[in-house]
Formats: sequence, C-alpha cells, structure tokens
Amino acid sequence: MQPRDRMTSKEVQVAVLVWEGRTNRDIATLMGTTEQVVKNYLRTIFDKLGVWSRLELALYVAGHGGIKWKDEALVLDAPEFARSLERTG
Repeated sequence: MQPRDRMTSKEVQVAVLVWEGRTNRDIATLMGTTEQVVKNYLRTIFDKLGVWSRLELALYVAGHGGIKWKDEALVLDAPEFARSLERTG
C-alpha cells in the first residue's frame, strides 16, 4: 500500500489545492470549512506522506502524478469540489 492510498478524499483535495499554490484561507473557503480544519488536514497529510512542509507536500504531489490527483479529487467529490474550483478559476 502506497502512502497516498491511506488518504481520505478530503485529504486528497487539500493536497491538490496546496499543490496548486492555494493558501490555507483559500482552501478553507473552497471547502466550506475553517483554516483550523485545513491545518488539521495538513498535519494528518504530512504524517501519512512523511513530509514536513507545504513545499514538500507540493513536490510530493507533483512527483507522484499531480494532475492525476486533481482528476481523482474531482471524481471523489465531483459536484462540490468542481464548483469550488470553477468559482476561483
């Protein structure tokens, strides 16, 4: 099992948004949650993937097929996630 396989759909969404360069505030707005919840997701993602920072997370996603992650995130929570990305361009 790959580290990526242990992530939830919301964690994948957060990872994709970090990879795209979004801030915690942007991510919280897109996901309809708070910045603290986003920080909690990031801590969990860091632990699961063995990374220490947002930069390392973005590099991990990029190095492991980033665009595929985005496509998967859209499929996992298609209506909500796709609408949120459309609103922000």
